Amino acid sequence: MRLTILGSGTNVHPTRAAAGYLVQTDQTLLLDFGPRTLVNLIKTKTDRHRITHILFSHFHADHFSDFITFFFDAVYVSKFVGVRPDLTLIGPRGTRRLFGSILRTFPGFKTAPFRVRIREVADRSFSLGHTRIVPRTVLHSSRLHCLGYRIEYGGKVLAYSGDAQHCVNLVRLCRHADVAVLDCSFPANRPGPGHMHAGDCGKVAQEAGVTRLILSHLYPIAERYDVKRQAGRLFAGRTTVGRDLMTVVL
Repeated sequence: MRLTILGSGTNVHPTRAAAGYLVQTDQTLLLDFGPRTLVNLIKTKTDRHRITHILFSHFHADHFSDFITFFFDAVYVSKFVGVRPDLTLIGPRGTRRLFGSILRTFPGFKTAPFRVRIREVADRSFSLGHTRIVPRTVLHSSRLHCLGYRIEYGGKVLAYSGDAQHCVNLVRLCRHADVAVLDCSFPANRPGPGHMHAGDCGKVAQEAGVTRLILSHLYPIAERYDVKRQAGRLFAGRTTVGRDLMTVVL
């Protein structure tokens, strides 16, 4: 399994793209698709026209807005350059309503020359090829159904929190993961609402028995503090501060 961080920041971060992660198993998957992540996807030299599944954690703009540009490009290429495979969009409750509206509203989207499937998931595992995916409901926003994802392939486990607070389901999602990519929006001494701070990330990783913790989704304020050290006060394993285009092989 190979993870490439396409975006380790937030919507308006001055130096990082927003949330987005490329995961390569026997499938090529995207976890979230925030602003500026499409440019980083192109930099990886991955053939974006072979991506067949995109998994969304929730629908704040910093987690999905580059999909619109991606899809516009996919329609154009399919019509005038070459055929691409069908595309499946997977996410929490509200996925059908949101993407159904986008596909109906934008000019040319309704006539895409490939099939688009929209699937809503919650707390039940499913498989794509030999890759097992476990979505779990996590706490983030009271107005949105939000998911984290656990990806299992070849005896390795990657956990991704999406945007989340410390909660039982998140610890379960990360249980004995080889790598856990967690929402570290804030430093421990400057916490904010709806997200974890560095100490929370360390606590989740320690409780779950994670091998390696990657801190991501950093707000600019988190850059002003040693969030790696703050997480390490509670987590004895390896901790890394994520960065755009960082690649990890599990």
